[in-house]
Amino acid sequence: MSPNFFFLSSYRQIGRIRMSLERVLRALESFGLSPFESEVYVYLAKTGPCKPGQLAHGLGMPERQVNTALNGLEKKGIAVTKPNYDKLFCAISFEELLDLFIRLNKAKTKIIRETKQDLISSWRETIEKNTHN
Repeated sequence: MSPNFFFLSSYRQIGRIRMSLERVLRALESFGLSPFESEVYVYLAKTGPCKPGQLAHGLGMPERQVNTALNGLEKKGIAVTKPNYDKLFCAISFEELLDLFIRLNKAKTKIIRETKQDLISSWRETIEKNTHN
């Protein structure tokens, strides 16, 4: 086989990996993560426990931006600091992350269902007030 075949095959593989990463990043953003939180999560999940400086270096981001993303991920329960380690962060697994978002969306759906009729009544009152003014 020609060297070009192997080059093209490798190039296609890299293209598929890049598209898979883009799909994962878009999904994370659709779940409510910022673009920076998404990138930090993926890097942390792939590399394992890291300190903010290591993440900043690996991602080519300012450490302040990484710290902001880590704080957001930590508040959402997606990244945690390792006990007995100073500022060593680790990410929950991707499967746990998806389960977390499923639980959150189920809870949001339940709240919408429970308040649906009240919200519809409020909406109708708002519409009626606007049409009478």
